[in-house]
Amino acid sequence: MVPVNDLIKAAQGGSREAFEELVQLYQDRVFTHCSHLANHNFDAQDLAQDVFVQAFRNIRSFRQEADFGTWLHRIAINLWINYCRKNKKAIVLSLDEPLLMGDSELSRELAATQDSPLQVLERAELEDLLKRALDRIHPDYKTALVLREMEGYSYEEIASLVGCSLGTVKSRLNRGRKALLKELKPR
Repeated sequence: MVPVNDLIKAAQGGSREAFEELVQLYQDRVFTHCSHLANHNFDAQDLAQDVFVQAFRNIRSFRQEADFGTWLHRIAINLWINYCRKNKKAIVLSLDEPLLMGDSELSRELAATQDSPLQVLERAELEDLLKRALDRIHPDYKTALVLREMEGYSYEEIASLVGCSLGTVKSRLNRGRKALLKELKPR
């Protein structure tokens, strides 16, 4: 296996094959990160694709001062923030939500798991509730919460990823938690 730094240098030199290998190495991490931000599979797929398109266009500007995965996450965050700013008034509908049919609703069947059907249902409802609440808070707060609570980044790493001070990260996390709690309380 070729070391990542060698792949980066080759991609910076114009090797499409090297860049394709980088995509294969990082695509799962990037998609997971994008799905945490976007919450909807198709939006996450589009965002992940846009991340790699932008990375391909700007690979020569990558200075290898940070981890390549961190650089890709930074691109994802910036693209997501720009998307949110452009679409403030957009109504987002999930194709995964149950379809209302008169007085009842149709939903997808759940795959068999080790948990009981009730536990699976409760977890799915909780995850859905949390995702909906995250969608209703300010994108800066959502980004900070996703990076900290779902992705496990440190405060310093978040500050570097989003390009703000450590104090701003702490403030966004605090405000984000309060906003999230406010969204969850009525439910």
